[in-house]
Amino acid sequence: MDKMDTPMKAFFLFVGLVLWAGIWLTGFKNAHWILYLPATFFLISAVTGVCPGMLFFREVFREEQSES
Repeated sequence: MDKMDTPMKAFFLFVGLVLWAGIWLTGFKNAHWILYLPATFFLISAVTGVCPGMLFFREVFREEQSES
């Protein structure tokens, strides 16, 4: 079920780690809980190769098939 290339996985891993580093530097008690969501989802996407956000927006902005 791996749907993304290695560069995309590396990007998600890097962004997720930067977000977690920012949360850690700010302090876990000071960071708002909503910031944990993208940080966690980026790491999950990097590990599994499936990004729920990308799947959702591909479905939303899918081009209609023309009937000829």
